Amino acid sequence: MRFDLRRLMAACALLLATAGASLATDVKIHRVSIQVDQNDPAIMNLALNNASNIMETYKEKGEEVEIEVVTYGPGLNMLRDDTSPVKDRLKQIADLSFPSKIRFSACNVTKRGMEKREGHPIPIVAEASLVPSGAVRLMELQESGWSYLKP
Repeated sequence: MRFDLRRLMAACALLLATAGASLATDVKIHRVSIQVDQNDPAIMNLALNNASNIMETYKEKGEEVEIEVVTYGPGLNMLRDDTSPVKDRLKQIADLSFPSKIRFSACNVTKRGMEKREGHPIPIVAEASLVPSGAVRLMELQESGWSYLKP
């Protein structure tokens, strides 16, 4: 029996590629959007508790999770640097989220409206990013297959 190293290496490469592709498709990444639309510290804390519990549950399972907390309307106060009653928790959760991913999204439509009414720029916490519209962002996430939670 003649040993052909090139054929053996090609067969091994094919086997590894197939196994790798199979493993990659078996890994499910969980994704959830959490809506905050009320200027209520209890609701804000409940949303953050939900996010923390979700991250911890999937960390224990060894599974990946992505969370996006979307604020709009009165809920934007959660992400305002000058008014947030949960500012310290936002930083703590963002810092401790690995290996999970958490994002805080602030509605720019709401921010512009608040700025117009209040007559000054509205500062957003460093952990957050602006999205054009909080409502549209939630729609887009759901259309992309994300789960939805409203505490």
